[in-house]
Parts: sequence; C-alpha cells; structure tokens
Amino acid sequence: ISVCVSAVDCVVGSWGSWSSCSAPCGVGSTERSRQVSVPPRNGGRPCPDLKQRRGCLGNNAVCSTAKEVAKILPDSFKRNFKDPWRRPHMLMKEEKASYCVYLRLKQISAACKVKLWSAALVREKLVCAECQSDAMSKSDRCGGDGLEGTRTFWSAASLPGCHGSWVRESSLKSCHCPPYSVLFV
Repeated sequence: ISVCVSAVDCVVGSWGSWSSCSAPCGVGSTERSRQVSVPPRNGGRPCPDLKQRRGCLGNNAVCSTAKEVAKILPDSFKRNFKDPWRRPHMLMKEEKASYCVYLRLKQISAACKVKLWSAALVREKLVCAECQSDAMSKSDRCGGDGLEGTRTFWSAASLPGCHGSWVRESSLKSCHCPPYSVLFV
C-alpha cells in the first residue's frame, strides 16, 4: 500500500511593527519580526526571514541637549575665587538653586593628565558636577549637564585639549558636591 505524503510549505504571519530606534540620538537600528503560522513539513518550502533590521536616526527631544558640551573647572576654582568687583548691591542678584549631577566618565583625552585635578578624571569613575546659578543658561540648568543613558560631552575650560564624554547617572536638587569635584562654568 503506497501512502501519498504531500509537502507542506512554510506559512508566516504578517510583519509586526518596527521597534523604536536603539539610539535616542544619532545612528541606531530598528527591527521587526513575524511568526511562523505553519512550519514546513515533508520537504515543503522553508520559511523566509523572520526578522528584519534597518538603520534609523534617533531624534528624541533630548538630542539637542546631547549636542551641548559642558564646560567644567575644578571646584577649587570656587574656593579660591574672590571677586574684587563684587559690591554689596550686586549680591541682590537672584540666586537660582544650585544642583548636582553625578556623571559616569566614559572618555578622557590624554591632555587631561597634565593637571592634578583633571588627572583624577578616569574612565568609569563617578564624578560629581555642581551647577551653580551663575553658570546656568536662560533655563534653570547648566549646558551639557548630561543625559541618562546617552553619552554627552564635556571639556575643561582652563585646559586646552582636555575633554571627554560622560553619561548622567543621577541628579540632586539644592546640594553641594564633595571636595575635589567639578563645577559647570
């Protein structure tokens, strides 16, 4: 008795929607997938690709912030800075509350090794940066104060060629960084 076994071709469902871009800012990738509804049997046609990937350009609202470069100085600048021109009536200027940002250093250029304060900036170290009212832009924040999960850039205002990147881990309102931290300028 001969049994006729017919081949069953693979059948796939329709494509799902594209995932969000893997990079909130700049070049990333997005993908979509589909499921197998009927697996191939008895030498039927195999399944086509189940995943597709393509490039994308993340243009999240935070991206313009990511392009800012933070300008920093050692916090000793604050302690040693006496302004001879400061008159009592000038102290009436509205002080915005300072805040602190904790940033994980990702890259540091070789030029940073020449000064003691900047040589302390090392990869993967968490650094506290304080944003004081005189460094704030029109908004109540310091330019380049970092983004969570996205690398942003900084440069040392007093040291040409000393620059790098960091990723923001947390921020605290109305606080002061411990000694040997950095200031936004």
